[in-house]
Order: sequence, then structure tokens, then C-alpha cells
Amino acid sequence: MNTMLTRLSAVFSRLATLALWVAGIGLVAMTVAVAWQVYGRYVLGSTPRYTEALSIMLMAWFIFLGAAVGVRERYHLGFDVLLYFVPLRAKSVLRTISDVVVFAFGFGMVVYGGQLAALNWSVAIPTLGLPGFMSFLPIITGGVLICLFTIERLLQRFAGLDPDGDAALAEAVEN
Repeated sequence: MNTMLTRLSAVFSRLATLALWVAGIGLVAMTVAVAWQVYGRYVLGSTPRYTEALSIMLMAWFIFLGAAVGVRERYHLGFDVLLYFVPLRAKSVLRTISDVVVFAFGFGMVVYGGQLAALNWSVAIPTLGLPGFMSFLPIITGGVLICLFTIERLLQRFAGLDPDGDAALAEAVEN
């Protein structure tokens, strides 16, 4: 079981790295699009029409991909203050509850993002000429990644591993 989880973790690590690269490229591309929009408006006297819609779409991609990686790397928001005062076993239970809630949120992103994408399947984004469902792909993709990364952590915890490093931290505090 641990070998399978190690392989799964390696695959998810590569997936998270890929997501970060795509998010970073999206951030740079959005910066270029906004710079082009400003240049067009103030220097050329004509704002390119596609830059605003493109910037919003790129921003959605890097936000949702970055959020998913933040969930995997445990950089996302959380209420950790209570965890400093409870025993190690209680920390595991509280973190499991938190992971189940995060999974439910990611699952909701997939379901409701999918519904929004389906509703906009035949609509076109006017300035980009892309199908309307493309606006909701970042939500769905981010939700899928959040679910996968949360399942990974839950499987590790149920296998007796310490994905959160609580045992090592407790040992370091004792010494």
C-alpha cells in the first residue's frame, strides 16, 4: 500500500508542478495582455477588444490552478490555532474533517462548474471567439485537482503515514 501511495504522490507532485508552471505562464501572459491593453489605449489610441476577456480567462486559470496546488502543499487558509493545543490523535481527526470539507468544496466546483459550462456550451465569448464553456474550465480543472490532492492526503493518513508532519513536529517540540 505504501509503495502505491509513494507512486501516487510522485505522480501528483508532477501534476502540481505542471499546474504551477501553467499558472505561472498564465500570469505572465495576463501581464502581457494587460500591458498591451494599456499601450493600445494610451499610445495607439485604440484599445484591443480581446485583451480584457483574455486577461480574465487567464486570471481564472492561474487562480484556480494555484489554489489547487495550495491545497496540496497545505498553503491554503486554515484554522491552525486549535491544532497547537490538541493531542496528536485529535490533530489527525481535525485535519481529516478539514480534508473532507475541502474535498466537498472541490467536488462542488466540479459539479456546479460543469453545470455552468453545460449552460454556456453553445454561447460564444464575443471578443475571443471561443465557446462560452471555456470560461468555466478553470473552475472544473481546479476542482478536480483539489479533489485529487485531498484524496491523496486522506489515503496517506488512513495508511498510517503522517502527510501533515504532526508527529515530527511533536517530536521536535519534546526535544
